Amino acid sequence: MSPKPRSNEHDQIDERLGLMDELLVVHEGADSAETVERVVDFSRSVIGCDDAGVLLVHTRRRIETAAATSSAVARAHDLQVELDEGPCLDALENPGAIYTVDDLSTDPRWPKWSAEVLRLGFRSVVSVPLATTERRYGSLNVYSTRPHAFDDDDIAVTMVVARHASVALGAARDIEGLRRAIDARKLIGMAMGMLMERYGIDSDQAFDVLRRYSQHHNVKLRDVALQVVEQRGLPAE
Repeated sequence: MSPKPRSNEHDQIDERLGLMDELLVVHEGADSAETVERVVDFSRSVIGCDDAGVLLVHTRRRIETAAATSSAVARAHDLQVELDEGPCLDALENPGAIYTVDDLSTDPRWPKWSAEVLRLGFRSVVSVPLATTERRYGSLNVYSTRPHAFDDDDIAVTMVVARHASVALGAARDIEGLRRAIDARKLIGMAMGMLMERYGIDSDQAFDVLRRYSQHHNVKLRDVALQVVEQRGLPAE
């Protein structure tokens, strides 16, 4: 019996699986900024969207577009913050949810935002949280100029990309935190050395001077050390 001919659907699945092998690229960013840039570029190529963007949460009051494939995406994100509504914001608040907009012209959930984004040329949106079990990072958002542009496969692929992006972003943030900690230790050591030389005190006394100044003036220890190094003495002097 001759083998059954392959369908176009099978070919499409194979093509996507091949592209998924390339997902490792998002784990190779040197830092979080490069990581999110890789995420949006990869998303546009593998999901088949017109544009993609990443919103990151720093604090309750600070939400920013960390990467976008176009200025229209950045504006769509900014509008959500300005209008306090939209699928990307909801994805930030609900790490277990996925928000799909088949047609912005008929979806009733975010009327003010939808009206503005239609003017930017977008019709369909998928917003997926970027989160791990330990932390929320933001959301991955893909856009199309066509209504009903994203099918179940597109949504599934977006979820996979988001999971990899979350892990990669978490690793990048951890490395950046370690680098900052190492830099702070070096800076504090330099400041202690200057105080020891200037005042003829030992290392314990020098650290205590920095610590007490930090507490008294409500300034981070690293910032006190930076001021000592820059001014070659305590800021009060």
